[in-house]
Amino acid sequence: MAITTCIFDAYGTLFDVSSAARQAAEEDGFEALADLWPRLAADWRDRQLQYTWLRTIAGAHVDFWQITGDALDWALEAAGLQGRADLRERLMALYWELGAYPEVADMLDALKSAGLATGILSNGSPEMLAGAVKSAGIARNLDHVLSVESVGVFKPARAVYDMVGRSFDCEPGEVLFVSSNGWDAAGAAGYGFRTAWVNRAGAPVDRLHARPDLELADLTTIPEVAARA
Repeated sequence: MAITTCIFDAYGTLFDVSSAARQAAEEDGFEALADLWPRLAADWRDRQLQYTWLRTIAGAHVDFWQITGDALDWALEAAGLQGRADLRERLMALYWELGAYPEVADMLDALKSAGLATGILSNGSPEMLAGAVKSAGIARNLDHVLSVESVGVFKPARAVYDMVGRSFDCEPGEVLFVSSNGWDAAGAAGYGFRTAWVNRAGAPVDRLHARPDLELADLTTIPEVAARA
């Protein structure tokens, strides 16, 4: 079955989740982040993901913006910066407009030129995703931007992956699902999508119920992958 639809995770896949802390560290007034920002960015991301899973298990859903703020509060306290309301406000503002990875725009252009449907499937709230897509200037190359808020549960719940077939009128085997999160790629593979894991960090593969079909260093070759899949 040929690939007709390419679906991307947003945070960490299209958008660089470390860019908010990195940029803040370069700004006047936030010199305290100069040496701490890599650790803060990692802690922020790790807690953000953990909170989605734990809230899903507990049946205590809130949107991703609240989770992002809660995770940042934890990371700031861990770094000894919990009293910096100005820093928190700046980091949250920067998260709203995260930078896209450098290959994203050309990659999406190539997919659309090849006649493929494209979209985002993300834990992000609709408002967060709209902000990031606008900031990156990629809206014209996306057919749908899908948020888990439509189903009220976070990935890797099957109800989230169900949204793709409903929105794009396609079968799972027609979808190339791309994520930088190994657990997300595994969830999508177990669902029946063909999957590419963008392993920018060179991490080991997750030991889960399914494995991604392909491992890539970045998004550059996704158009070629879709064409030959």
